[in-house]
Amino acid sequence: MNAAANTLLPGATLGILGGGQLGRMFAIAAKQLGYRVAVLEPAPDSPCGQVADIVIEAAYTDEAALRRLAAVSDAVTYEFENVDARAVELLEALGKPVHPSSAALRVTQDRILEKTFARENGIPVTDFAVVRSEDEARAVYQGKTFTGFLKTARGGYDGKGQARVNDGDECAAAARAMFAAGAHDLILEKLVPFEKEVSIVACRGRDGSFAAYPPAENAHVNNILDVSVLPARIPEESARAAVEIARKVGEGLSIVGTYCIELFLLPDGAIWFNEIAPRPHNSGHATIDACLCSQFEQQVRALCGLPLGSTALLRPAAMVNLVGDGNGDVLHGVEALLAEPDVALHLYGKAQAPKGRKMGHFTVLGGSGSSAEARAKELRGSLRWGV
Repeated sequence: MNAAANTLLPGATLGILGGGQLGRMFAIAAKQLGYRVAVLEPAPDSPCGQVADIVIEAAYTDEAALRRLAAVSDAVTYEFENVDARAVELLEALGKPVHPSSAALRVTQDRILEKTFARENGIPVTDFAVVRSEDEARAVYQGKTFTGFLKTARGGYDGKGQARVNDGDECAAAARAMFAAGAHDLILEKLVPFEKEVSIVACRGRDGSFAAYPPAENAHVNNILDVSVLPARIPEESARAAVEIARKVGEGLSIVGTYCIELFLLPDGAIWFNEIAPRPHNSGHATIDACLCSQFEQQVRALCGLPLGSTALLRPAAMVNLVGDGNGDVLHGVEALLAEPDVALHLYGKAQAPKGRKMGHFTVLGGSGSSAEARAKELRGSLRWGV
């Protein structure tokens, strides 16, 4: 530890809450820079646990386990926003630097707080309303008809915890089902007539420095990210607007570390806010192979108080998610894929590939985002899950 600069130098131990693939890629980036990694994760043989130096197998709410993580770590981060904010608060109370902070986490894990933050900070966002009862769900429409999405305020990802509704009766019925499933607060968001879904991964250092990668263009299948193209094929003015939104969010929440802003591109080129992910993001995975400094290395740098790295894109890229389909746990066609130039494969070490589970990804580099995307989709056709 460099006391004068308050910088964590290589050799220190970085803790992470969450042992999934994001934790795994963070750990690999940290170890590449010479750091040790401790992970707290309830599941055995987790993707991150397979590469970490210290594995604490316990629930995220286990106070004794959290105290152990604090004892062995010089600084702590987390890999997903659905971790209990009280766990982060405990680590902070024990005097450990935790980034992003519990204050930022509480906003980003609640869609109502998140959308309110955007609106109050002058960031373009769709109309929304808070729904806490069936009557409120019906009253939002007040005889009007429009398409909206009713979502749980907390939890839910990859399309879970939400329903598309068109009138008061549909909204009330969806609210009834969500309340019955245990939800408390809901948010109704008016459908945005967007042309493309884009995202921007950015990072803020402990000194307030800021760096953003070029926006990525995203396509989803069954509400799961399917393909990301970097850079997004959007107007330069729209890309600049995306960077400015990322800057405002980072400064407004005093985020330290890598984070992602999900956005909509409207037909007139305007960029509207959708969601914040206070950690590295699936749409930023291409940065591992297409940039000198990946989104995960940026997370390590920010956590340790090091200078942020370059976000320059070395080559355009397309990232394809490899998602289980329930037909087997072995990915066939890997040999042919790896025989291809300009292709990088990343598998997450998960033993089983049930339908809808993210098992890995591969990235194709190309002369343009379009050529990389076309080649990536062609190559994916040669892969299959089996036994």
